[in-house]
Amino acid sequence: MTMLKEQESKETSFLRSALTIDNPFITTDEFLDWFKSKNKTCLSEVCKISLSELEGWCFSDYPHQLVHRSGKFFSVGGVRVKTTFGPVPEWDQPIITQPEVGILGIITKVVGGVSYFLMQAKMEPGNINSMQLSPTVQATRSNYTCVHKGKLPPYLEYFKNRGKAKILVDQIQSEQGARFFQKVNRNMVVEVENDIQISDNFCWLTLGQIKQLLLKDNIVNMDSRSVLSCIPFVNMDLHQSSGVSFFLESIHIQNLARRITGFSKSLLGSMAKEAACYTLDEILGWYAEMRSKYYLAVEHISLDKMRGWIQTDCNIRQETGQYFSVIGVKVKVRGREVDQWSQPLLETPGHGLVGFLTQKINGVLHFLTCAKLCPGTIGVVEIGPTVTCSHVKERADGTTPQPFLHLFLNVSSENLRYSSIQSEEGGRFYHEQNQYMVIEISPDSKIDLKENYIWMTLWQIMELTKHRYFNIEARNLISCLNFL
Repeated sequence: MTMLKEQESKETSFLRSALTIDNPFITTDEFLDWFKSKNKTCLSEVCKISLSELEGWCFSDYPHQLVHRSGKFFSVGGVRVKTTFGPVPEWDQPIITQPEVGILGIITKVVGGVSYFLMQAKMEPGNINSMQLSPTVQATRSNYTCVHKGKLPPYLEYFKNRGKAKILVDQIQSEQGARFFQKVNRNMVVEVENDIQISDNFCWLTLGQIKQLLLKDNIVNMDSRSVLSCIPFVNMDLHQSSGVSFFLESIHIQNLARRITGFSKSLLGSMAKEAACYTLDEILGWYAEMRSKYYLAVEHISLDKMRGWIQTDCNIRQETGQYFSVIGVKVKVRGREVDQWSQPLLETPGHGLVGFLTQKINGVLHFLTCAKLCPGTIGVVEIGPTVTCSHVKERADGTTPQPFLHLFLNVSSENLRYSSIQSEEGGRFYHEQNQYMVIEISPDSKIDLKENYIWMTLWQIMELTKHRYFNIEARNLISCLNFL
């Protein structure tokens, strides 16, 4: 095993891996065959059941919530929301409360100057295709403290014991504020030097291979995307240099220059240059204004007190049939820490859309970001992508469609830069999918922006991501960007 030079930064190592698709351990085609066979041989069964049939779960008396009898894992309760943000000033809804910090972690190892990522094919009850590509460790605190009385997740010690691996990335990041109340996870990337035994359902991939897989539908799960979005590619000590050639020279792969063209080259330029519309200080000032301007009050209420919702033994649903419902599932699976259990999941009809609008401004690619308020958000607002839209068909046909949604629904092939269908959190959501899109408009296109929108470069997005400014939807879409 050849280790990377000590003086080379982790950012350079990550970028080299993102630009590498050749893998002596497993080619991308071999991985797809391996992944297909894992899904085919995965012995799992997920059946919908009524909420009253959930084993180990019950409705508490006051407040009336759906809780696990251990008092751990998560609960589903009601909230009443009042806000001055958006067209709806008040509403009730169910929300998941999980007041514990889980671990989403990926082990890396440098071989021949390239960082490889240890990923696992893992089944989740809400996955649309049984197994998806997960981080090395994907565990709630209740999981890794064995509340379920099952086995510990493999490789957990590399994230819990600081002496076992070198920490490269360690960030607390949020999850969906529209579904979770102030839920966060610890997103980690650690590096090992010694060989480790590879368990079944695990394999080594380059970051470039993973980004290739993100071009396909429903392979890389939400938790993997969340961790990948935290990976830095720019060393701040070298950031004064600019231009794509700087990146290629810094990782000694100049022969890639002829392969990196078009939008991929624009992405690298957006990380390399500092010719942004706004400085970081100006962006932070805009964000502070958004946080202070809008009012948000969230009152926890009993599920049976929610206005506009119907609770039955079968489910909890909104009167109109829109939005999400709370359902129950019974799960049987081999290879997990526990081989059978039941739990609630949130089910959303149809599919959604998550999209970034991009444009070259002063020759540098910029992303249109949006300050967004959700009831479970810590700090009133987070920064999201240009469009975050559930129930796309209903929103598109409605009287007040979301700003810029029409640009994504009517995009031409010449303006489309990325599109795929990606699943959301399979551990809490049932078969939920969003179309992830990136589109680019011409530099001379003029668009009117509301006060909660602002342009940023990719470097600015990645820098602010470190400090938990961006929501899960924005981070997940950023992780899909391919530099090749």
